[in-house]
Amino acid sequence: MQVVGPKGPYPQLDLVAWAQGEIAVAKQIVDNPGGGLLFATQTMGQVRSALTESDQERWKDVIAALEAAESSCIWRDFEQTRSSLELASSGLTA
Repeated sequence: MQVVGPKGPYPQLDLVAWAQGEIAVAKQIVDNPGGGLLFATQTMGQVRSALTESDQERWKDVIAALEAAESSCIWRDFEQTRSSLELASSGLTA
C-alpha cells in the first residue's frame, strides 16, 4: 500500500504524523455504534499496511500492536483494543 497525500507519497516524518493521527481517530471511534467499529478496524489495517511497506523491520513492534488491536476489536474487547492502540502510538517515533 502506498500512502499518498495531496502532494504525493508521504516522506518518513509525515508517515509518522499521519499514522499517529489515524490511530488517534481509531481510539476515539472504535466503540461508536454508528459504524465506528468498521472504520476503526479499516484505519488500523491501513496504518499497519503503510508501516509494513515503509519499513517492516523498523516498525515490527508497532505492527504487532496494531495486529493485536485489530484482533481484539473484532471480538469487541474495546479496552484491550485501546490499550494496543496506545502501545502502537507510543512506538511511533520519527
